[in-house]
Amino acid sequence: MRNFLLKLAAVRGEIKADTLIKNAQVINVLSGEIHTEDVAIYDGRFIGFGDYEAEEVIDVDGLFMSPGFIDGHIHFESTMLTLPEFSRAVLQRGGTCVVIDPHEIANVLGLDGIRYVLDSIGQIPLDVFVMLPSCVPATPLETSGSTITHRDLNYMIQEERVAGIGEMMNFPAVIKGDKEVHQRIAVAGWKKVDGHAPGISGKNLNAYVFSNIDSDHESTSAREAKEKLRKGMHILIREGTSERNLSELIKIVTKENSWHFSFSTDDKHPDDLFKEGHIDYSLRKAISLGLDPITAYQIATINPANHYRLKNVGAIKPRYWADFVLLSDYKNVKIESVYKKGIPVFNNNKLIHFPSNIQSTVRSAMNPDDVTLDQLKIPAKGKKIRVIDILPNQIVTDEFIAQAKVKNGFVESNIAEDILKIVVIERHKATGRIGKAFVRGFGLKQGAIASTVAHDSHNIVIVGTNDADMFAAFERIRRLKGGFVVINNGQSAAELPLPIAGLLSTKSFEETATDLKNLKQKVKILGGTHESPFMILSFLCLSPIPKLKITDLGLIDVENFKVTSLFAD
Repeated sequence: MRNFLLKLAAVRGEIKADTLIKNAQVINVLSGEIHTEDVAIYDGRFIGFGDYEAEEVIDVDGLFMSPGFIDGHIHFESTMLTLPEFSRAVLQRGGTCVVIDPHEIANVLGLDGIRYVLDSIGQIPLDVFVMLPSCVPATPLETSGSTITHRDLNYMIQEERVAGIGEMMNFPAVIKGDKEVHQRIAVAGWKKVDGHAPGISGKNLNAYVFSNIDSDHESTSAREAKEKLRKGMHILIREGTSERNLSELIKIVTKENSWHFSFSTDDKHPDDLFKEGHIDYSLRKAISLGLDPITAYQIATINPANHYRLKNVGAIKPRYWADFVLLSDYKNVKIESVYKKGIPVFNNNKLIHFPSNIQSTVRSAMNPDDVTLDQLKIPAKGKKIRVIDILPNQIVTDEFIAQAKVKNGFVESNIAEDILKIVVIERHKATGRIGKAFVRGFGLKQGAIASTVAHDSHNIVIVGTNDADMFAAFERIRRLKGGFVVINNGQSAAELPLPIAGLLSTKSFEETATDLKNLKQKVKILGGTHESPFMILSFLCLSPIPKLKITDLGLIDVENFKVTSLFAD
């Protein structure tokens, strides 16, 4: 109480503030205007507008002052960075708060993975709020490293940094009324439940919303988003590495409905964070497409704070944490400085006041059974095969029927038709399970690429032009204890080790971004046609997303939610 009374005295101007930001053009996301103000800060919080005496006076000479940006939904593991390095990457782009769903590391390590995340949060300046993963495993159509039940979620739901229950990917189970799934939703209580409803509409969407699911980030069309908006869902406008929906969804945002929208990156690779940015990129793009700038800043700040009921963030307001961004150009989002709790963390194009030597460890997560070259072969059991068809800039896929290329009784990759073999090898429990199929759209003319980032159970996924290079990719990625590899003629052409759960690098943000850029260049040399081949590869295992996917159990018919035959005869 004594400390509060001291702060209240500072608010009244009876004692000096710590800092006074003078002559700022405040982007006020509460009143929806820009106005020139002096803003006082004490003990890490905004205390008011006005002419305060302060220990330090900073005249920003007309710079624009925005609340720190908030990402409404991201799987931080997609950046391949530890939380400290992720924090470094985000803060310099104006992000001061993120809502994460550690779904990836939970699928590998279970509650140990979530605890690793919660322990890391206390070591970094970035505000991180956690949505507890609701689908571990995402579906019964794959082998994950762990299982999390409603009882496990209940164990952690009261944690201060937990904002609710993460995206409910098993939408068929929600709609059909599966008891365990609905018990997981019920754990949230007064907290939020994130949705995941790709293409769901009509009465099925009614059932999904009726189940107390509050948001969705899977809309790919304005029509789909508008139906969800009309039914009360908070729309997270996703702009990540491979899923880019902002240009389409921004069409339905108006002054009247804008408070129902937030920005989200969902999955973003480190090289894209480095090159494009984070929520600042979404802001910049939205404004360039004609969205009112003040509305865009509201979507980037106060909207996610209000939706997720995050305390004391999202606006420049007395009592809120003094998290803010100074900009020389607010329409082009040109960032000059970033402050966290009143302390500068980014200025003059460099990070400052950032803690170093932050380290956390987790147990090993690479336990595949031994695999032989012959086990990768596919005996010909028909003349026609079902092929996973990659769609540009989408995580949904299509299916088409192709003539099988058969040699010596085995089906092989058909490089001329861009139909390549893809396998998924279980890596958590040494079961020896291998799913085998074919995919069209990678463009590889030689070699193979492999990854232990394979949504959502993160088994080993390999695509290649020949079995020998695919086998070499498996051997190399196992020795690395997880990561990305590019193999050509049996040799590693490029690699990025991800020894933490097979998902995260121990390198810096800059080093990881550089390594990934090099990997992508090597894939292009081998004929790859995608800007983000490893992101594409990882989503081919995502069994809750239509239409055709692959897991360690085999080829998955997502629409009918079952394992299906590779052969279509």
